[in-house]
Amino acid sequence: MSATHPKQHVVIGLGNVGRHVAEQLVEENRSVIVLTRSPATQPVRGATHVTGSLHDLRGLWRSIPHADVIYNCANPPYAQWSRQWPPLTRAVNAFAQSTGAVLATASNLYGYGAAASPLREDLALRATFRNGRARADSWIETMQLHRKGLLRAVEVRAADFVCPGDQSRMGDRVVPRVLSGKSVQLLGDVTTEHSWAFPVDVARSLIAVANDTRGYGRAWHVPVNPPRTQTQVVNDIADVAGVDHVKVSALPRALQNLAGMMNPVVRELRETDFQFAKPFIVDSSAITSTFGIDPTPWARGLQDLVTHYEVNGR
Repeated sequence: MSATHPKQHVVIGLGNVGRHVAEQLVEENRSVIVLTRSPATQPVRGATHVTGSLHDLRGLWRSIPHADVIYNCANPPYAQWSRQWPPLTRAVNAFAQSTGAVLATASNLYGYGAAASPLREDLALRATFRNGRARADSWIETMQLHRKGLLRAVEVRAADFVCPGDQSRMGDRVVPRVLSGKSVQLLGDVTTEHSWAFPVDVARSLIAVANDTRGYGRAWHVPVNPPRTQTQVVNDIADVAGVDHVKVSALPRALQNLAGMMNPVVRELRETDFQFAKPFIVDSSAITSTFGIDPTPWARGLQDLVTHYEVNGR
């Protein structure tokens, strides 16, 4: 790589994962372009921000004529995954092929469906529900191109996020209530062991596998701490915040159905109840043994979560 042509990193999306990816790359003094559909309200300092559509390749070529690594951190509205992921996948794949860039995608565990734990990367993608099939089919389509030598691809799959926001099971619906001493009701069984991931670890993993040929052509699990039940996570949040434990219970099925009628996110999340019907535990040993990536220490990650709400409120 010549001095006049530094390696160009393109981050698609600026959500929980995309922001961490862009910030980490900037900290490493990489050349970073962030692509979003609309102007970023909180730009990443040190990155170049571009607004554009993945469905307009000619426009992208004008805005981003060169890319060495593309990080697909796009996150369409949860209730629209089944409609938006297929065209999004085709567009991102075409962009990667046109630039010759490595394509690294941030994904989740939905594609496995109700597989038995521990979940390993070589499990078949047998999901039958809509959002699970959307993610599984996306990877299958991309891997077909990889096997044909038309692009270089890699994917990282993360367990449920522990982070701020309304799409995190342990975000807006939990932390403010814990801090104010109010009871918490959650979707799914609250007593089964479950693996959890921090977005910052997704970003670390994505960058590592995208910039090392050992990562290409397969999926990797984001490193996780030992599993915790939903009740234990809520209690851990209270302990880190220095407040009393609150009552934790599962939202009754009748109320789930009612909430689903009014909230499309809740309606889609009901499809993933299988993840809490029995232990849903990730084996992330492959990425740790290959790349030396360990999860953020549990207490530190929870402290960052609590601090966000203490500083910013809901």
